[in-house]
Amino acid sequence: MQILDRGNKNIPEVSLTISNRTLLRVVLVVVITLALIAATLRISHSLLLLFIAFFLAIALNAPVAYIAKLIPGKRRGSRSIATTISFLIVIIFIGTFASYVIPPLVHQTEKFISAAPHLVSSAKNQHSSLGHFIRTHNLQNEVNTLSKQISHWATSASSNAFSSIAGILNSIFSMLAVLALTFMMLVEGPRWLIVITEFIPNKHTERTVKVAKDMYEVVKGYVNGQVLLALIAAVLIAPALFMLHVSYPIALMVVVFLAGLIPVIGHTIGAIIVAAVALFHSVTAAIIVLAYYILYMQVENYLLQPRIQSNTTNISPLLVLASVIIGINFGGLFGGLVAIPVAGCIRVLVLEYLATKRMLH
Repeated sequence: MQILDRGNKNIPEVSLTISNRTLLRVVLVVVITLALIAATLRISHSLLLLFIAFFLAIALNAPVAYIAKLIPGKRRGSRSIATTISFLIVIIFIGTFASYVIPPLVHQTEKFISAAPHLVSSAKNQHSSLGHFIRTHNLQNEVNTLSKQISHWATSASSNAFSSIAGILNSIFSMLAVLALTFMMLVEGPRWLIVITEFIPNKHTERTVKVAKDMYEVVKGYVNGQVLLALIAAVLIAPALFMLHVSYPIALMVVVFLAGLIPVIGHTIGAIIVAAVALFHSVTAAIIVLAYYILYMQVENYLLQPRIQSNTTNISPLLVLASVIIGINFGGLFGGLVAIPVAGCIRVLVLEYLATKRMLH
C-alpha cells in the first residue's frame, strides 16, 4: 500500500496482485464445476432412476426386515430371500391388477375410437339432437376442427406406432432397471453401511451414526407420508366414482393410489387416467371427475401435504411447502422429488452442527 499526496491530503492507494497460480486455480474450479453440471444434466435420467430405486428400497426396507425375521431355520435373517419374497408379492399384485384393468380398458378404448367418426357425423347432422345443440350454440367451427384432428390422428397412428413402441420399450427397460437397483440396494444396503462405518474415525463414529440414523428417519418419514397421501387420495376419489357409476371404481382407486406415490406429477397422471375412463361413461362424468380431482390436488398441495409431511419428517409445514416450490423451480421434476427429503437432511446437519458448537463452547 502506498500513500500519495493529493492536494495536501494523504489518500492511500491499494493495489491487488493476483498470481498466475491463483488465476489458474480459479479457472480450473470454474471449468470443473461446469463439467460436473453438464455431466449431471446428461445423466439426469439415470440419476432419477437411482433416486426412485433408493426411495423404493427405503419403503420396502421395513417389510423386508420383518420377513427376514420370519424365515425359519438356518436362513433366518437372510435379506436376499426376504427381498425375493417381497418382490414376488409386489409382482403378483401388479400382475393381478393389470389383468383386471388393462383388457377392458383396451376394449373400451377401441370402441371409443371406432365410434368417434359416428359421433362426428352425428354432430354434423342437423336433424339429430346433438346437431341441434351444436347449431344452437354456434359450435360448427369447433366440430369441424375436431373432425380434422380425428382424421389426422387416424392417418398418422400407423406412422407413430414405431415411436410409441420404442417409448414403451424404453419405459419397460427403465422399470426393470429400477427393480434391479432396488433389489440390490435392499440386499447389499446393510453391508455398505458396515463398510462405510469402518472408514470413520472412532471418535466420530457415534455422532456420524446418529446423524445417518436421523437422515434415514427423515427419508423414511417422507416415504410414509407419501404413502398416506396416496391412500387419502384413493379414498376421497371413491365417492365421485361410485356416485357417477364410472366403470371399475375399485381399480381406479388403485390407480389413484399408485399415481399418488409419485411426487409432483403423480396426481396429474392419475387425473388423466381417471378422467379418460370416466369419458367412456359420459362426457359429464369425465368433467365432474376431473374437476373433483383438480380440487383435491389443490387441497393436498396447500393443506394436506405440508401438514402430513411436516409430521412424518419433523420439519415445519412452511419449510415443506417452500422446499417443494424451490425444488421444482430449481430442478424441475427431479428437484420436486428430492426437495422435502433434502430439506429434512439439511435440517438434521444444521441442528447437529449447532449442537456441536454449543458443546465446544
